Amino acid sequence: MLVSLLTDFGTADYFVGAMKGAILSVNEDARIVDITHEITPHDVHEGAWTLLAAYQTFPARTIHVAVVDPSVGSSRRPILITSGNYFFVGPDNGLFSYVIERESVCRVFHLTNDKYFRHPVSAVFHGRDLFAPVAGALLNGVEPAELGELITDYKRFPSLALHKSVDGSLEARIMHIDRFGNCITNITPSDLPFDFLQRGARLLIKEHEVHSFRRFYAENSNIEETNPNALFAVWGSAGFLEIAASCRSAAHLLGIERGERVTLVSRMI
Repeated sequence: MLVSLLTDFGTADYFVGAMKGAILSVNEDARIVDITHEITPHDVHEGAWTLLAAYQTFPARTIHVAVVDPSVGSSRRPILITSGNYFFVGPDNGLFSYVIERESVCRVFHLTNDKYFRHPVSAVFHGRDLFAPVAGALLNGVEPAELGELITDYKRFPSLALHKSVDGSLEARIMHIDRFGNCITNITPSDLPFDFLQRGARLLIKEHEVHSFRRFYAENSNIEETNPNALFAVWGSAGFLEIAASCRSAAHLLGIERGERVTLVSRMI
């Protein structure tokens, strides 16, 4: 078993190192891997999407500790989630919404047994004093039921599922904008009929229409010679449809931010 860490802490301060130290204090043999510590500060939605994109690349039984926690010290609960293959530890603020939706069969525990916490517990650093020690306890074989009590009223973000309009179009949204400016939607291959793209599908976003679909970013790169602002759609590595522009920021060209509505239609509807 190993532990992954995902936070908005950055690397300039001591926070990440202290979390690793707290895990190692409980289990000196722990293997710890960083997913990222560059989540935009306090951006729980970005953290949720990044965790969704990364967690299944890890071996079964990995303990994913995710801390994007602007409400640390408040009444928000610390939780542990168990699925068929993974554990997730962090705050009950929606951060695990998308992995819960994908895993479908999960148990969620409110972490209440302070026997397994680091003391004294800082009201402003649960990553070190609560979530990291719990990860160490799991590595040591402590059962989830020893760490807290089952709950069902955990916080969830809106579903990843698309909405179908009466005209047959599908309403999607921009889930994430990466550092290259690619706009990642919540559209997956299972959302599209087999021949949907071949039948002339197009994406409508604000006043823009995207009707070019590519297999990779540089396909048909000669188009950029005549239209450097050309937008296209491509299946991204996380399994979602992206709106992109060759060597340009699609988000900048579109003038959009995360959450923007995207309509997917076919010319033959």
